[in-house]
Amino acid sequence: MSGAPEPGYDPYAFEPFAVTVDLAVFTVRGGALHVLLIRRGQEPFAGAWALPGGFVLPRESAETAARRELAEETGLPQQVVADLHLEQLRTYSEPDRDPRMRVVSVAFTALVPDLPEPAAEGGGDAAQARWLPLGQAPDLAFDHAAILADARVRIRSKLEYTCLATAFCPPEFTLGELLAVYETVWDTVLDRPNFRRKVLTTPGFVEAVPGAARLTGGRGKPAALYRAGPATALHPPLLRPEGPTR
Repeated sequence: MSGAPEPGYDPYAFEPFAVTVDLAVFTVRGGALHVLLIRRGQEPFAGAWALPGGFVLPRESAETAARRELAEETGLPQQVVADLHLEQLRTYSEPDRDPRMRVVSVAFTALVPDLPEPAAEGGGDAAQARWLPLGQAPDLAFDHAAILADARVRIRSKLEYTCLATAFCPPEFTLGELLAVYETVWDTVLDRPNFRRKVLTTPGFVEAVPGAARLTGGRGKPAALYRAGPATALHPPLLRPEGPTR
């Protein structure tokens, strides 16, 4: 194959456009859901907060670009970024989403424990990078508020179908500590007896630590301790209750 255009095909008949990546990365800190944001150091939207991201280079995939931009703009260690499990969220392609030119963005999301603080000064387009409580997130540049909202829906679903919540607990935890993770990410108050029943009857979700208990500060008996079980997916799923959040 010569690589020459096929007969009758004119590549210049189509207006060129750029491809970018955006990342919505979440973690739980101090009992609150946080999102990783950068403050833009360049126009457009200089000084505004935004999701980390940037342009895909000609010889890289969208996921490679996402990891490169995350490392460049937040200063997170390369190995930390390389080990992140990123999920492709969706593609955002509204014609006027970027004032510079036609830009199509591939968005990724992740919910991860124990991420370090980002560098005080970001790189690339970022003047600053910071973990911010999701409830205190400011107005975001571009259409990043919509991306963030979609990503939040995705990570809430991950807790329904996977055992990810145990990663945010100590190695040995009470069911109350596990409950707190679900209530934080789902932003709702759960029925404790019902939650306990569902967790303990889901195969492989948690395992009891024989003879171990922890005082919880209440007047009742010490709470039993558990550790993460061998399962990675929840069967049946632990569904988020319908209705308004708290």
